[in-house]
Parts: sequence; C-alpha cells; structure tokens
Amino acid sequence: MSQINGEPGVQDFVEVRLPAAGAYLSVLRTATAGLAARLDFTLDEIEDLRIAVDEACAILLQQAVPGSVLSCEFRLVGDSLKVTVAAPTTDGKAPERDTFAWTVLSALAGEVDSSVAEDKTVSISLHKKRGGPSAH
Repeated sequence: MSQINGEPGVQDFVEVRLPAAGAYLSVLRTATAGLAARLDFTLDEIEDLRIAVDEACAILLQQAVPGSVLSCEFRLVGDSLKVTVAAPTTDGKAPERDTFAWTVLSALAGEVDSSVAEDKTVSISLHKKRGGPSAH
C-alpha cells in the first residue's frame, strides 16, 4: 500500500494475490471490509462490497486455470473503492452480463465491468462509491 505524503488526489493501492481456490476467498472478504471501512463506508455498504467481491471471484473461479493465481487490486480513490479481480482462464470468455450473478454484482457494487486479455486472463472490475453521509 502506498501513499505519497498524504497528498489529495493520490491513490492508495493494495494488491492481493492468492491461489485461485474458494478456500482463500475469506482473505479477500476481510481485506475488502478493512479497506472499505477506511473510507467510512456504512456497515451495509461494506457488506454489499464484500458480497460483490465474493461473487466476482466465484464467477472467475468457475473458469480459472487449475493451480493458477487469482489477483485482486484495490484502489481507494476519494470516496470510492475500485476493486478488480482477475484470473487466467481456460476459455478466455467474459462473464455473461444477462445473468443473475451479474445483476447481483451491479446491484451491490454500482459500476461493474469486465475484460479479457490476450492471454485469456479475465478481469471483473467493481466501483463502489460511498453513498452514506460522511462521518466527519
């Protein structure tokens, strides 16, 4: 995690890399909650984001290459948290956007997008803005 002299507009960045297996997702849920709490997200917003990250990972793990690494990047920007989860996949297909899982992601996280790299790594990006009143 880095921040340059606490200057406004500078991003905090955290990356977590772990085996692409469901047994490790609790690590990401905990990291998500901790980072969202730093931004003064409400308890409901924190829980929504934890569920959204979990759901995005579940989508990726269905097609992840066995034994590969799942990466999760967190960017704290102003009053929002951008989360991108990515994993190398066997088929390189972007998640279907007309599924129940995608609808849940959109409802929980706000802005949701996906992309596929040339090496068949699929990424799902979530952008959650703090919606509650400021605690300051």
